[in-house]
Amino acid sequence: MSYRTNSLYRFVPLGLLVGFLFGAFEVVCADGVMNVVMEDQFQTPCETSTYLGDVVILVYAERHGAEDSLHLGRKLHLHFHPTADEVSSDAWSKQPVRGIVNWPAGVALPDVRVIPVASLTEVPRALKPVARARMRKDSPVVPIWLDFDGALERMFGIIPGEPNVVVLDTAGQVHSVLSGKLDEQEFQQFVTRVDQIRSASRDDLRVVTRPQETLLR
Repeated sequence: MSYRTNSLYRFVPLGLLVGFLFGAFEVVCADGVMNVVMEDQFQTPCETSTYLGDVVILVYAERHGAEDSLHLGRKLHLHFHPTADEVSSDAWSKQPVRGIVNWPAGVALPDVRVIPVASLTEVPRALKPVARARMRKDSPVVPIWLDFDGALERMFGIIPGEPNVVVLDTAGQVHSVLSGKLDEQEFQQFVTRVDQIRSASRDDLRVVTRPQETLLR
Protein backbone atom coordinates (compact mmCIF):
# COMPACT_ATOMS: atom_id res chain seq x y z
CA MET A 1 0.00 0.00 0.00
CA SER A 2 1.27 3.48 -0.80
CA TYR A 3 0.92 6.03 1.97
CA ARG A 4 0.71 9.80 1.90
CA THR A 5 2.70 9.97 5.11
CA ASN A 6 5.24 7.80 6.89
CA SER A 7 2.59 6.30 9.18
CA LEU A 8 -0.59 4.39 8.48
CA TYR A 9 -2.77 7.23 9.80
CA ARG A 10 -2.54 10.91 8.98
CA PHE A 11 -4.37 13.20 11.38
CA VAL A 12 -5.98 16.25 9.80
CA PRO A 13 -6.20 19.52 11.81
CA LEU A 14 -9.90 20.19 12.27
CA GLY A 15 -9.31 23.91 11.90
CA LEU A 16 -8.52 23.34 8.24
CA LEU A 17 -11.90 21.69 7.70
CA VAL A 18 -14.18 24.47 8.92
CA GLY A 19 -16.45 26.28 6.50
CA PHE A 20 -15.90 24.33 3.27
CA LEU A 21 -18.73 24.67 0.79
CA PHE A 22 -18.56 23.12 -2.68
CA GLY A 23 -21.83 23.50 -4.55
CA ALA A 24 -23.88 20.33 -4.14
CA PHE A 25 -21.25 18.97 -1.78
CA GLU A 26 -21.11 20.45 1.67
CA VAL A 27 -18.73 20.01 4.56
CA VAL A 28 -19.74 21.63 7.81
CA CYS A 29 -17.57 21.38 10.89
CA ALA A 30 -19.09 22.65 14.14
CA ASP A 31 -17.62 21.90 17.55
CA GLY A 32 -15.24 19.47 15.88
CA VAL A 33 -18.04 17.46 14.26
CA MET A 34 -17.81 17.12 10.50
CA ASN A 35 -20.88 16.69 8.35
CA VAL A 36 -20.33 15.59 4.75
CA VAL A 37 -23.39 16.05 2.54
CA MET A 38 -23.86 14.60 -0.97
CA GLU A 39 -26.47 12.93 -3.14
CA ASP A 40 -26.36 9.29 -4.20
CA GLN A 41 -27.20 7.84 -7.61
CA PHE A 42 -30.91 8.03 -6.75
CA GLN A 43 -30.56 11.78 -6.00
CA THR A 44 -31.26 11.00 -2.36
CA PRO A 45 -29.62 13.50 0.04
CA CYS A 46 -27.08 11.77 2.28
CA GLU A 47 -25.01 13.09 5.16
CA THR A 48 -22.51 11.63 7.57
CA SER A 49 -24.14 13.29 10.59
CA THR A 50 -26.89 10.66 10.25
CA TYR A 51 -24.35 8.16 11.56
CA LEU A 52 -23.11 9.95 14.67
CA GLY A 53 -22.31 7.26 17.21
CA ASP A 54 -20.95 4.97 14.48
CA VAL A 55 -17.60 4.86 12.68
CA VAL A 56 -17.92 6.18 9.11
CA ILE A 57 -15.48 5.05 6.41
CA LEU A 58 -15.65 7.01 3.16
CA VAL A 59 -13.97 4.99 0.39
CA TYR A 60 -13.51 7.12 -2.72
CA ALA A 61 -11.72 6.98 -6.05
CA GLU A 62 -11.74 8.44 -9.51
CA ARG A 63 -12.64 6.38 -12.56
CA HIS A 64 -9.41 4.38 -12.81
CA GLY A 65 -9.50 3.37 -9.15
CA ALA A 66 -13.22 2.63 -8.99
CA GLU A 67 -12.96 -1.16 -9.19
CA ASP A 68 -10.33 -1.44 -6.46
CA SER A 69 -12.24 1.08 -4.32
CA LEU A 70 -15.49 -0.89 -4.57
CA HIS A 71 -13.62 -4.10 -3.80
CA LEU A 72 -12.12 -2.56 -0.66
CA GLY A 73 -15.47 -1.13 0.41
CA ARG A 74 -17.15 -4.49 -0.05
CA LYS A 75 -14.41 -6.29 1.87
CA LEU A 76 -14.67 -3.82 4.76
CA HIS A 77 -18.45 -4.07 4.90
CA LEU A 78 -18.34 -7.88 4.92
CA HIS A 79 -15.69 -7.91 7.63
CA PHE A 80 -17.82 -5.82 9.96
CA HIS A 81 -21.13 -7.34 8.81
CA PRO A 82 -20.32 -11.02 8.12
CA THR A 83 -23.91 -12.03 7.38
CA ALA A 84 -24.21 -9.51 4.53
CA ASP A 85 -22.84 -12.04 2.06
CA GLU A 86 -25.74 -14.38 2.85
CA VAL A 87 -28.61 -12.01 2.08
CA SER A 88 -30.12 -10.25 -0.90
CA SER A 89 -28.73 -6.92 -2.04
CA ASP A 90 -31.63 -4.98 -0.57
CA ALA A 91 -30.73 -6.34 2.89
CA TRP A 92 -26.98 -5.84 2.38
CA SER A 93 -26.72 -2.66 4.43
CA LYS A 94 -29.11 -3.79 7.18
CA GLN A 95 -27.07 -6.61 8.68
CA PRO A 96 -25.89 -6.54 12.31
CA VAL A 97 -22.39 -5.31 13.02
CA ARG A 98 -19.67 -7.60 14.35
CA GLY A 99 -19.36 -7.59 18.13
CA ILE A 100 -16.58 -6.11 20.25
CA VAL A 101 -14.78 -8.08 22.95
CA ASN A 102 -15.88 -7.10 26.47
CA TRP A 103 -18.54 -4.71 25.21
CA PRO A 104 -21.12 -4.07 27.97
CA ALA A 105 -24.32 -6.09 27.69
CA GLY A 106 -27.37 -4.04 26.85
CA VAL A 107 -25.40 -1.19 25.31
CA ALA A 108 -25.84 -0.56 21.57
CA LEU A 109 -22.78 -1.42 19.50
CA PRO A 110 -21.25 1.33 17.35
CA ASP A 111 -21.77 0.31 13.74
CA VAL A 112 -19.25 0.70 10.93
CA ARG A 113 -20.74 2.54 7.96
CA VAL A 114 -18.70 1.92 4.83
CA ILE A 115 -19.75 4.47 2.22
CA PRO A 116 -18.58 4.17 -1.40
CA VAL A 117 -18.00 7.54 -3.05
CA ALA A 118 -17.44 8.05 -6.78
CA SER A 119 -15.22 11.02 -7.65
CA LEU A 120 -16.71 12.23 -10.95
CA THR A 121 -14.88 15.48 -11.61
CA GLU A 122 -14.49 14.69 -15.30
CA VAL A 123 -18.27 14.54 -15.86
CA PRO A 124 -19.67 17.75 -17.44
CA ARG A 125 -22.84 19.19 -15.91
CA ALA A 126 -24.91 18.17 -18.93
CA LEU A 127 -23.86 14.53 -18.52
CA LYS A 128 -24.54 14.21 -14.80
CA PRO A 129 -27.93 12.52 -15.41
CA VAL A 130 -26.16 9.99 -17.64
CA ALA A 131 -23.60 9.29 -14.90
CA ARG A 132 -26.35 8.82 -12.33
CA ALA A 133 -28.20 6.44 -14.62
CA ARG A 134 -25.02 4.41 -15.15
CA MET A 135 -24.48 4.23 -11.40
CA ARG A 136 -28.08 3.09 -10.89
CA LYS A 137 -27.55 0.35 -13.45
CA ASP A 138 -24.27 -0.78 -11.88
CA SER A 139 -25.61 -0.52 -8.31
CA PRO A 140 -29.42 -0.70 -8.37
CA VAL A 141 -29.78 -1.03 -4.57
CA VAL A 142 -26.64 -0.11 -2.64
CA PRO A 143 -26.22 3.70 -2.52
CA ILE A 144 -23.08 5.25 -3.98
CA TRP A 145 -22.40 8.87 -3.06
CA LEU A 146 -21.50 11.04 -6.04
CA ASP A 147 -18.77 13.68 -5.72
CA PHE A 148 -19.09 15.62 -8.97
CA ASP A 149 -17.10 18.57 -7.61
CA GLY A 150 -14.09 16.60 -6.38
CA ALA A 151 -14.41 18.01 -2.88
CA LEU A 152 -12.93 14.98 -1.14
CA GLU A 153 -9.94 15.22 -3.46
CA ARG A 154 -9.43 18.91 -2.68
CA MET A 155 -9.80 18.43 1.04
CA PHE A 156 -7.96 15.16 1.62
CA GLY A 157 -6.09 14.50 -1.62
CA ILE A 158 -6.43 11.55 -3.96
CA ILE A 159 -4.09 9.01 -5.53
CA PRO A 160 -5.39 8.22 -9.03
CA GLY A 161 -6.01 4.56 -9.71
CA GLU A 162 -6.11 3.70 -5.99
CA PRO A 163 -8.70 3.51 -3.21
CA ASN A 164 -8.68 6.55 -0.91
CA VAL A 165 -10.11 6.41 2.60
CA VAL A 166 -11.33 8.93 5.17
CA VAL A 167 -12.31 7.64 8.62
CA LEU A 168 -14.68 9.58 10.89
CA ASP A 169 -14.84 8.45 14.51
CA THR A 170 -18.02 7.95 16.51
CA ALA A 171 -18.06 11.65 17.42
CA GLY A 172 -18.05 12.64 13.73
CA GLN A 173 -14.46 13.89 13.80
CA VAL A 174 -11.83 13.11 11.18
CA HIS A 175 -9.70 10.32 12.60
CA SER A 176 -7.48 9.37 9.69
CA VAL A 177 -6.83 9.57 5.94
CA LEU A 178 -5.00 7.00 3.84
CA SER A 179 -4.64 5.88 0.25
CA GLY A 180 -3.66 2.82 -1.73
CA LYS A 181 -4.31 -0.91 -1.79
CA LEU A 182 -4.13 -2.85 1.47
CA ASP A 183 -2.42 -6.21 1.59
CA GLU A 184 -3.87 -8.72 4.04
CA GLN A 185 -1.67 -7.66 6.93
CA GLU A 186 -2.46 -3.98 6.38
CA PHE A 187 -6.16 -4.77 6.09
CA GLN A 188 -6.10 -6.57 9.45
CA GLN A 189 -4.23 -3.65 11.01
CA PHE A 190 -6.82 -1.27 9.64
CA VAL A 191 -9.90 -3.17 10.85
CA THR A 192 -8.24 -3.63 14.25
CA ARG A 193 -7.77 0.13 14.47
CA VAL A 194 -11.42 0.67 13.53
CA ASP A 195 -12.46 -1.62 16.36
CA GLN A 196 -10.22 0.38 18.69
CA ILE A 197 -12.11 3.52 17.66
CA ARG A 198 -15.39 1.74 18.37
CA SER A 199 -14.14 0.52 21.74
CA ALA A 200 -12.91 3.99 22.70
CA SER A 201 -16.47 5.28 22.42
CA ARG A 202 -17.32 3.11 25.42
CA ASP A 203 -15.64 5.70 27.68
CA ASP A 204 -18.36 8.19 26.74
CA LEU A 205 -21.03 5.74 27.91
CA ARG A 206 -19.67 5.16 31.40
CA VAL A 207 -21.75 6.64 34.19
CA VAL A 208 -20.34 6.93 37.67
CA THR A 209 -22.87 5.72 40.22
CA ARG A 210 -22.71 6.30 43.93
CA PRO A 211 -23.90 3.97 46.69
CA GLN A 212 -27.43 4.56 47.86
CA GLU A 213 -26.28 5.63 51.31
CA THR A 214 -24.17 8.38 49.74
CA LEU A 215 -27.19 9.67 47.86
CA LEU A 216 -29.14 9.88 51.12
CA ARG A 217 -26.61 12.03 52.93
